Amino acid sequence: MDKFTVGQVFKKNYVVSEAHTTNRMGKPGADVLSTPSLLGLMEGTCILQSVDYLPENHTSVGYAVDKLRHMAPSALGEEVQITVTLTAVDGNRLTYDIKAEQSSNEETGYKTVAVAIHKRAVIPIM
Repeated sequence: MDKFTVGQVFKKNYVVSEAHTTNRMGKPGADVLSTPSLLGLMEGTCILQSVDYLPENHTSVGYAVDKLRHMAPSALGEEVQITVTLTAVDGNRLTYDIKAEQSSNEETGYKTVAVAIHKRAVIPIM
């Protein structure tokens, strides 16, 4: 656990694919990144951040998602960047602030799509 330090940042870009979308109304053009898929990408990015720092024969498991807010749609084919920042290490518990953004245009840069706090526990592999 000594390799984890508060302030570590990891970023990953994802392109919204059909597998990430939900169009419950069946309307053309309404294929946008679903909240469950977004949460999966957010959690997956936390996992990627932690993998190189885990003690030998350990893994991490998620146990909480707090303050999740999905604030803007991301259309099929758009790129979403997820940034995770390790904000706390408490024994075997890790806390991450997560922000998902997408490029809006060259003038305004990125716009925030979602935010969340995610908690993971580092456990031995059985």
